[in-house]
Amino acid sequence: MRTVTGLFDDYSDARSAVSRLEAAGVPSDDISIVSNRSGRIEGDSNAGEGAATGAGIGAAVGGAGGLLTGLGLMAIPGVGPVVAAGWLAATAAGAAAGAVAGGAAGGLIGALTESGVSEDDAHLYAEGVRRGGTLVTARVDEARASEAQSILQGSNWVDPVERRRAYNEQGWTTFDDTLDPYAPEQIEEERNRYRRTVI
Repeated sequence: MRTVTGLFDDYSDARSAVSRLEAAGVPSDDISIVSNRSGRIEGDSNAGEGAATGAGIGAAVGGAGGLLTGLGLMAIPGVGPVVAAGWLAATAAGAAAGAVAGGAAGGLIGALTESGVSEDDAHLYAEGVRRGGTLVTARVDEARASEAQSILQGSNWVDPVERRRAYNEQGWTTFDDTLDPYAPEQIEEERNRYRRTVI
């Protein structure tokens, strides 16, 4: 199995990527979504408002309606409240609850690196979620990795090389779970910074 990951500035783009992965035959059990709750678009479903939290989030995922029907709330240090579902969310919740192997920051970085994501990329993705983004991660057979990556890229994903460069220009080096999560106003400012202009 190989892990493919995409960061999205807008929750709607991430939701579209999840739906496209599921439509392509990637099982819901092999897809995860972690979205900064403050970064969700007004009018999005409130799915998961009363769903399981913490390490029990994995139990909220296995329904027949696909991954997005199993969203639950949890908190990740430095990221704040997130809406999440899937295997990565359950792993991050367990890590955040005290099962962090090797002291990985905030649970999310540990969950990502454990799944095969490089530590540098894990820090970038955690920072992206802290700033209002949404992370979609899928476990796929090696033979389907290119297809899954293309689905993520075709859903208006964030180019990690460009985003790392932009963050570095702002003085960022690594994810710091002691920093406060971005407030809604900061998230909107961040999105406007990167929003593509349509001519």
